Amino acid sequence: MILNVGKMITTKQMKKLEDKSEHFGVSKKQLMENAGKGINNVLKKKFKDLKRKKILIVCYHGNNGGDGFVAARYLSNKSTVEVLFIGNERKLKDEASFNFNRIINNHKILFTYGSEDLDFNKYNIIIDAMLGTGTKGKLKEPISSVVDKINKSKAYKVAVDIPTGLNPDTGKIIDKAVKADLIITFHDLKTGLRKLKNKTVIADIGIPEEAK
Repeated sequence: MILNVGKMITTKQMKKLEDKSEHFGVSKKQLMENAGKGINNVLKKKFKDLKRKKILIVCYHGNNGGDGFVAARYLSNKSTVEVLFIGNERKLKDEASFNFNRIINNHKILFTYGSEDLDFNKYNIIIDAMLGTGTKGKLKEPISSVVDKINKSKAYKVAVDIPTGLNPDTGKIIDKAVKADLIITFHDLKTGLRKLKNKTVIADIGIPEEAK
Protein backbone atom coordinates (compact mmCIF):
# COMPACT_ATOMS: atom_id res chain seq x y z
CA MET A 1 0.00 0.00 0.00
CA ILE A 2 1.31 3.46 -0.89
CA LEU A 3 0.36 6.34 1.35
CA ASN A 4 0.28 10.07 0.73
CA VAL A 5 2.75 12.29 2.54
CA GLY A 6 1.20 13.05 5.92
CA LYS A 7 2.59 13.80 9.36
CA MET A 8 6.28 13.75 10.16
CA ILE A 9 8.28 11.52 12.47
CA THR A 10 11.79 11.52 13.96
CA THR A 11 14.12 8.53 13.75
CA LYS A 12 13.81 8.03 17.52
CA GLN A 13 10.02 7.89 17.26
CA MET A 14 10.25 5.50 14.33
CA LYS A 15 12.54 3.14 16.22
CA LYS A 16 10.07 3.09 19.14
CA LEU A 17 7.28 2.13 16.75
CA GLU A 18 9.37 -0.68 15.30
CA ASP A 19 10.21 -1.98 18.79
CA LYS A 20 6.58 -1.76 19.92
CA SER A 21 5.40 -3.57 16.79
CA GLU A 22 7.08 -6.76 18.00
CA HIS A 23 4.87 -6.71 21.10
CA PHE A 24 1.85 -6.77 18.80
CA GLY A 25 3.01 -9.66 16.65
CA VAL A 26 4.81 -7.87 13.81
CA SER A 27 8.51 -8.77 13.89
CA LYS A 28 11.34 -6.61 12.58
CA LYS A 29 11.94 -9.29 9.99
CA GLN A 30 8.37 -8.83 8.76
CA LEU A 31 8.75 -5.03 8.73
CA MET A 32 11.87 -5.43 6.56
CA GLU A 33 10.02 -7.78 4.24
CA ASN A 34 7.20 -5.25 3.93
CA ALA A 35 9.69 -2.43 3.28
CA GLY A 36 11.35 -4.30 0.42
CA LYS A 37 8.01 -5.26 -1.03
CA GLY A 38 6.90 -1.63 -0.72
CA ILE A 39 9.91 -0.47 -2.75
CA ASN A 40 8.94 -2.93 -5.45
CA ASN A 41 5.32 -1.77 -5.44
CA VAL A 42 6.25 1.91 -5.70
CA LEU A 43 8.57 1.27 -8.63
CA LYS A 44 6.00 -0.92 -10.40
CA LYS A 45 3.58 1.99 -10.22
CA LYS A 46 6.22 4.52 -11.28
CA PHE A 47 7.58 2.52 -14.24
CA LYS A 48 5.01 0.73 -16.37
CA ASP A 49 7.82 -0.99 -18.29
CA LEU A 50 9.79 -2.10 -15.23
CA LYS A 51 10.58 -5.49 -16.76
CA ARG A 52 12.79 -3.74 -19.33
CA LYS A 53 14.80 -1.88 -16.72
CA LYS A 54 18.29 -2.77 -15.56
CA ILE A 55 18.50 -2.05 -11.85
CA LEU A 56 21.49 -1.67 -9.52
CA ILE A 57 20.82 -1.82 -5.78
CA VAL A 58 23.70 -0.54 -3.66
CA CYS A 59 23.64 -2.02 -0.14
CA TYR A 60 25.61 -1.59 3.06
CA HIS A 61 25.47 -3.89 6.09
CA GLY A 62 22.77 -2.03 8.08
CA ASN A 63 19.02 -2.47 7.98
CA ASN A 64 18.77 -0.09 5.02
CA GLY A 65 20.82 -2.63 3.09
CA GLY A 66 18.48 -5.33 4.37
CA ASP A 67 15.54 -3.47 2.83
CA GLY A 68 17.54 -3.39 -0.41
CA PHE A 69 18.12 -7.16 -0.30
CA VAL A 70 14.38 -7.77 -0.01
CA ALA A 71 13.63 -5.30 -2.81
CA ALA A 72 16.14 -7.13 -5.01
CA ARG A 73 14.26 -10.38 -4.54
CA TYR A 74 10.94 -8.85 -5.58
CA LEU A 75 12.31 -6.72 -8.41
CA SER A 76 14.25 -9.63 -9.92
CA ASN A 77 10.94 -11.30 -10.81
CA LYS A 78 10.56 -8.79 -13.64
CA SER A 79 13.76 -6.77 -14.01
CA THR A 80 17.46 -7.43 -14.47
CA VAL A 81 18.82 -6.83 -10.97
CA GLU A 82 22.36 -6.47 -9.72
CA VAL A 83 23.26 -5.95 -6.06
CA LEU A 84 26.45 -4.07 -5.22
CA PHE A 85 27.34 -4.93 -1.62
CA ILE A 86 29.90 -2.51 -0.17
CA GLY A 87 29.49 -3.50 3.46
CA ASN A 88 31.00 -6.14 5.73
CA GLU A 89 29.15 -9.44 5.73
CA ARG A 90 30.24 -10.12 9.32
CA LYS A 91 28.52 -6.90 10.47
CA LEU A 92 25.10 -7.82 9.08
CA LYS A 93 22.45 -7.87 11.80
CA ASP A 94 19.93 -10.69 12.10
CA GLU A 95 17.22 -9.40 9.77
CA ALA A 96 19.66 -8.08 7.15
CA SER A 97 21.74 -11.27 7.33
CA PHE A 98 18.63 -13.40 6.81
CA ASN A 99 17.73 -11.48 3.65
CA PHE A 100 21.34 -11.39 2.43
CA ASN A 101 21.40 -15.18 2.56
CA ARG A 102 18.09 -15.37 0.69
CA ILE A 103 19.57 -13.64 -2.36
CA ILE A 104 23.28 -14.50 -2.33
CA ASN A 105 22.69 -17.66 -4.39
CA ASN A 106 19.64 -16.46 -6.29
CA HIS A 107 20.36 -17.12 -9.97
CA LYS A 108 18.15 -14.17 -10.97
CA ILE A 109 20.33 -11.67 -9.07
CA LEU A 110 23.90 -10.78 -9.96
CA PHE A 111 25.94 -10.10 -6.82
CA THR A 112 28.91 -7.72 -6.97
CA TYR A 113 31.30 -6.73 -4.20
CA GLY A 114 33.55 -4.10 -5.81
CA SER A 115 32.58 -0.80 -7.41
CA GLU A 116 35.99 0.08 -8.90
CA ASP A 117 35.32 -1.33 -12.38
CA LEU A 118 31.55 -0.94 -12.34
CA ASP A 119 29.99 1.29 -14.99
CA PHE A 120 27.19 3.09 -13.17
CA ASN A 121 25.87 4.45 -16.47
CA LYS A 122 24.78 1.04 -17.73
CA TYR A 123 21.80 0.93 -15.36
CA ASN A 124 18.38 2.49 -15.87
CA ILE A 125 17.68 2.71 -12.14
CA ILE A 126 20.08 2.86 -9.20
CA ILE A 127 18.67 2.26 -5.73
CA ASP A 128 20.54 3.71 -2.75
CA ALA A 129 20.14 1.27 0.14
CA MET A 130 23.33 2.20 1.97
CA LEU A 131 22.74 4.21 5.15
CA GLY A 132 19.20 5.53 5.25
CA THR A 133 18.52 6.89 8.73
CA GLY A 134 21.98 5.68 9.78
CA THR A 135 23.75 8.72 8.30
CA LYS A 136 25.94 10.38 10.93
CA GLY A 137 28.52 13.01 10.06
CA LYS A 138 30.95 12.81 7.18
CA LEU A 139 30.71 9.83 4.87
CA LYS A 140 33.49 7.26 5.00
CA GLU A 141 34.91 5.11 2.24
CA PRO A 142 33.79 3.22 0.27
CA ILE A 143 30.41 4.95 0.72
CA SER A 144 31.73 8.41 -0.15
CA SER A 145 33.15 7.33 -3.51
CA VAL A 146 30.03 5.33 -4.37
CA VAL A 147 27.82 8.36 -3.66
CA ASP A 148 29.92 10.32 -6.16
CA LYS A 149 29.54 7.58 -8.77
CA ILE A 150 25.79 7.37 -8.27
CA ASN A 151 25.40 11.14 -8.57
CA LYS A 152 27.47 11.25 -11.76
CA SER A 153 25.50 8.45 -13.40
CA LYS A 154 22.68 8.97 -15.90
CA ALA A 155 20.44 6.51 -14.07
CA TYR A 156 17.17 7.36 -12.33
CA LYS A 157 18.14 7.50 -8.67
CA VAL A 158 15.97 6.07 -5.90
CA ALA A 159 16.76 6.41 -2.18
CA VAL A 160 15.47 3.91 0.37
CA ASP A 161 13.97 5.72 3.41
CA ILE A 162 16.55 8.59 3.40
CA PRO A 163 19.19 9.50 0.78
CA THR A 164 22.61 8.43 2.04
CA GLY A 165 24.39 11.49 3.45
CA LEU A 166 21.25 13.38 4.47
CA ASN A 167 20.60 13.79 8.19
CA PRO A 168 17.22 12.07 8.73
CA ASP A 169 16.11 14.46 11.47
CA THR A 170 17.46 17.85 10.33
CA GLY A 171 17.76 17.44 6.57
CA LYS A 172 21.31 18.81 6.68
CA ILE A 173 24.12 17.48 4.51
CA ILE A 174 27.48 17.52 6.30
CA ASP A 175 29.54 16.31 3.38
CA LYS A 176 27.62 15.00 0.38
CA ALA A 177 24.45 13.02 -0.27
CA VAL A 178 22.82 10.94 -2.97
CA LYS A 179 20.86 13.26 -5.27
CA ALA A 180 17.73 11.15 -5.43
CA ASP A 181 15.02 11.59 -8.04
CA LEU A 182 12.65 9.59 -5.84
CA ILE A 183 12.69 8.80 -2.12
CA ILE A 184 10.70 5.85 -0.80
CA THR A 185 10.34 6.31 2.94
CA PHE A 186 8.41 4.17 5.41
CA HIS A 187 5.35 4.70 7.60
CA ASP A 188 5.62 8.50 7.92
CA LEU A 189 7.68 11.33 6.46
CA LYS A 190 10.96 11.67 8.34
CA THR A 191 11.51 15.21 9.62
CA GLY A 192 14.70 15.54 7.58
CA LEU A 193 12.70 15.08 4.37
CA ARG A 194 10.56 18.17 4.92
CA LYS A 195 12.14 20.05 1.98
CA LEU A 196 12.12 16.95 -0.22
CA LYS A 197 8.51 15.92 0.34
CA ASN A 198 7.58 16.60 -3.29
CA LYS A 199 9.84 13.77 -4.44
CA THR A 200 8.97 11.45 -1.55
CA VAL A 201 6.52 8.55 -1.46
CA ILE A 202 5.54 6.87 1.81
CA ALA A 203 5.15 3.09 1.84
CA ASP A 204 3.19 1.29 4.53
CA ILE A 205 5.29 -1.39 6.24
CA GLY A 206 2.56 -2.80 8.45
CA ILE A 207 3.16 -1.18 11.81
CA PRO A 208 0.06 -2.20 13.80
CA GLU A 209 -2.42 0.42 14.95
CA GLU A 210 -1.88 -0.64 18.57
CA ALA A 211 1.78 0.36 18.37
CA LYS A 212 1.08 3.89 17.17
